[in-house]
Formats: sequence, structure tokens, C-alpha cells
Amino acid sequence: MSDLLKLGLIGDNIAASSAPRLHELAGRIMGRETRYLRLVPKEMELSMPGIFEKVRAEGYGGLNITYPYKEKVTALLEVPDPRVARIGAVNTVAFTPDGPKGYNTDFTGFIAGFRNAFGERAPGPVCMIGAGGVGKAVAFGLIDLGLTRLTLVERDLPKAEALATALRAAAPGLEVHVTGNAAEGSAGASGLVNCTPVGMVGYGGTPLERPLMKGADWVFDAVYTPLVTPFLADAEAEGLAILSGYELFFYQGLHAVEIFHGRPVDEAALRAALKEG
Repeated sequence: MSDLLKLGLIGDNIAASSAPRLHELAGRIMGRETRYLRLVPKEMELSMPGIFEKVRAEGYGGLNITYPYKEKVTALLEVPDPRVARIGAVNTVAFTPDGPKGYNTDFTGFIAGFRNAFGERAPGPVCMIGAGGVGKAVAFGLIDLGLTRLTLVERDLPKAEALATALRAAAPGLEVHVTGNAAEGSAGASGLVNCTPVGMVGYGGTPLERPLMKGADWVFDAVYTPLVTPFLADAEAEGLAILSGYELFFYQGLHAVEIFHGRPVDEAALRAALKEG
């Protein structure tokens, strides 16, 4: 095995991503040189199968996948975990002698981040805005955390209905509603979740106006660049408990490191290293 571990991130609008720093720091902590590159399909002028073929030929050990490709890559790989297979989205790929294997550390990372921030509390009724790749992972994670009622807010209603059907199948008795209206969807919710790119660097605005946050208990924003989005700033001003996108970034990265290296990295050491500089 080469001492150098080559990894990459496939996505659009990833110039500000902190994933390269996380994985290269993790490699340093674990004593293995790690090179992590940003791979933008439009800039490379390659299809997704073409990118997979290129990086495998160049000896990459794995990939992370981000918006908007998490669902598109699933046809190119095997997903060993049935829980991830039902999500229908992958954010971590390991290249093995038996072919590429897909994982979803957004799913496991959200659960870990929620428990770290909120302990054993139940999510309560949740309004989730966005039913794409990260939304799927978070929704299934919420089921594992004890979710009993979910309202999906999504402009693409057929996409949201498909996710609602999958969630009901995974958790019989789960109450799921679908709407295209954020004001309607947020009414009565304890948890408010943003799983859209709105608020990310390059995407302005907020997915939910501050007056609609009244009465909620906690919020989560999947966006982590910037660290404090307008959505989180409004939630903090309303006194809501906050789970930031940085925590999802950290835990999904922590879990991806274990997949790429075949062993865990020291969690405290990685968190401390990321905070330096």
C-alpha cells in the first residue's frame, strides 16, 4: 500500500469547502500523508462515470460526494448497508478491489451531531426544508432519533412525495406531510431543518423568515460555509437551540476518515487541529 492516500471531493460550488483541510489534517494525525483534491464535473468536462474511471486510474482511495451529485452516483457503486441503500444517496465512496462501495456519513454524522448537541432529547415534530441528498440522510437520521411527525417543504413536490413514501415504509406509523409552503410547513414544529443550499456561499438568503421560527425549540442548518448563516443568526436571535452545519461537517468527515483509512482517528485531536489557524 502506498504511503500516499489520494482522495477527492466531487461537487459544484466547492471552492470554499473545508473538506480538504479536514482530511489532510486527519491523515497527519494518523501518520499517513493524504492529498485531497476538489473535483468539479463541469470544469473537468467529464460525466460521473468518466470521473470515476479517471480517479480510479490515478490511484485514488476514495471520494466524498456533495451537492448536487449524492443521488446521481448511487448507480455507479455497491451500497453494503441496507439503511443507506434505502436513503438513495451517497456522500462517501471507497474504491476497493471488489469495486466502489458507497456510504452515507451524512446519515451517521447527523445522528452523532444531534446527540452531541442535544443529548437524548427527542426531535419532536420537525419541519425540514429540502428533500434532496442531504435531506434524505437527515430525515432517515431523524427516524433513528425518535421522529414521529415530519413536514417536508419542497418546491419539487414529486421529489418530496417520493421521500415521504420511503420514510413511511421505513417507519410505519410515522406521520409525514408534504407542502411547497414554508409558512404552512413550519407551523407547530419543534425542530426546523434546512437541507437546501440557501444561505451557502454563492447562494444568498434564508429558507425560512425569522417570524416563522416563533414557537420552535431547535434548528439545524446543513450549510456550513459560512459557519453562521442568516437562518442560524435568526434562530439564535429567537433563542432557539442550535445545531450548526459545522457539526454535521465534522462528524460526517470523522466517519468518512474511518472508511478511507480503515481505522478511526482521534476525535478530540481532529477537532482541536481544525480549530487551530
